[in-house]
Amino acid sequence: MKKNESIVGVKFRDNDRVYSFDTAGLYLKNDDQVVVETERGVGIATVVRDTNGEDISSVNKPHKKVLRKANKSEIELELKNREKEKEIYDICLAEIIRCELPMKLVKVEYLFDGSKIIFYFTAEGRVDFRELVKRLAYRFHTRIEMRQIGVRNETKIIGGIGNCGREFCCKTFLKDFEPVSVKIAKEQNLALNPAKISGVCGRLMCCLTFERDTYIDLKKNMPKCGRKVIVPEGKGEIKEQYLFEQKVTVELENGKEVKVPVSEVKQVGLPQKQKKKS
Repeated sequence: MKKNESIVGVKFRDNDRVYSFDTAGLYLKNDDQVVVETERGVGIATVVRDTNGEDISSVNKPHKKVLRKANKSEIELELKNREKEKEIYDICLAEIIRCELPMKLVKVEYLFDGSKIIFYFTAEGRVDFRELVKRLAYRFHTRIEMRQIGVRNETKIIGGIGNCGREFCCKTFLKDFEPVSVKIAKEQNLALNPAKISGVCGRLMCCLTFERDTYIDLKKNMPKCGRKVIVPEGKGEIKEQYLFEQKVTVELENGKEVKVPVSEVKQVGLPQKQKKKS
């Protein structure tokens, strides 16, 4: 990052992710509407914070510059485009039904300069939408782009509230989707109930990966259930783990159960399951 480069954080409509842009010498404050150059062309974004020279989303990468503050006519055009998207959505939906295509329309994005309309959809397999594109291009007289997305991206676009009571992580701050497996849920001693560990999208919840490293670290010195141990109260067997407390429940030889810190546990034998395997 250049020393004299002033960076500002902006958000685009329907997207809570913050992007970094060079102010190009402009004085900008929160809630200012600005015109910027994106990978898909010119667009309008809202200033959400001055990062004071700190890069938000692209460390050690050059920043694109803010072209200018959006004027009144440009802001009005952006609002008209949003209204137009609703009309385009309904028309496209009708054409999909007319063409009998096995696809679900998720979102329509009409670019600020009108150079392209992007249609996001989901489908179980590949869809031959060539006839649909012809119809849409004839109707709107602009470039048409069809983008097939997965169910996770569909949820990210639509948004909503998760089981935790907060807005979906994918909608607010997640940049990319990471692989999530049942193994991660097992590492956290979670009940493998699909209804409890799956998100609205039907896939395993992204948040399962957030604390994985913490759980792995906490388990390093934790004796496994079934292991024979010696504690101050006597000999026994590990019955339950308490990762965050770093304690375990031990069933003593006399049948009594005690809860003790891991630091007071002396391991003397393998878990019963491991013995049988060996």
